[in-house]
Amino acid sequence: MSADPISLPNVTPREPRARMSARNRILFLVTAWLILLMPGLFWWNTWFGRRLSDQQITEYLQDDKKPRHIQHVLVQIGERIMRHDAAVARWYPDVVRLASYPVDEVRNTDAWVMGQDTSGPGFHQALLQMLNDPSLTVRGNAALSLVRFGDDSGRPQIVALLQPAEVTAPQSGTVLDTSARGTFIHQGGIIAKLQTGRQTIEIRSPISGRLRTLMAESGQGMVAGADLATVEPDTEQVWEALRGLYLVGRPDDLPAIVAYERELPNIPDQVRQQALLTEQAIRERAQ
Repeated sequence: MSADPISLPNVTPREPRARMSARNRILFLVTAWLILLMPGLFWWNTWFGRRLSDQQITEYLQDDKKPRHIQHVLVQIGERIMRHDAAVARWYPDVVRLASYPVDEVRNTDAWVMGQDTSGPGFHQALLQMLNDPSLTVRGNAALSLVRFGDDSGRPQIVALLQPAEVTAPQSGTVLDTSARGTFIHQGGIIAKLQTGRQTIEIRSPISGRLRTLMAESGQGMVAGADLATVEPDTEQVWEALRGLYLVGRPDDLPAIVAYERELPNIPDQVRQQALLTEQAIRERAQ
């Protein structure tokens, strides 16, 4: 008996795959290249470590449309002061002028820069005026810089850096949304949104730190001036304040300092050690 013939499946011949045109390949490669390039360009333009020429420094100091350019320049000037570059003195009048600049971050950096050269003309007086700045961190940085001048006028502002920041409702309204308790918030980060009539107000943190308490929830009504939240200062702020008080602190400041000597998970060992050293230095001066 002859074997049945084997039936083969019908196979439809494959159509040749359409090839990407040269124009489309070029567009694809350019798009991919831009996707990879853009984050690098953004980083390059916002990185304060990028060296600026003297001409760029002069131009950036006048660029009021881009405060980060001004902040970039101030960082560069501060670093050049620390390298004992006498040529930066040509921009000292601009450094003094920026002590009243409307952007907090610029004033904050400016206060740090003036603390790098205690011989800078006008620096000491400008820092004294900055002790009344509306920003807590600017006042604190100005006070820390004054310590380099041998001036303890800003001691209360330094002690304030160790305290949680109290945030209140700027106007009466209804809370729309809030951050979660325990969340780390950068300076200027949104703590809550408040609906006042047709306007929505963003309530921002005056310091960088952890949101310790929140006295309102979404949908809750608030009156102007009511306590809304407290923010614990971050480690860097506390450490710098303790270092400043090591030099100018007084016995009255000890309660704020001793609080950071406790062995708690949110207090790094570096901060505890500095708090102990600061307390010791203050007690020795008092004797």
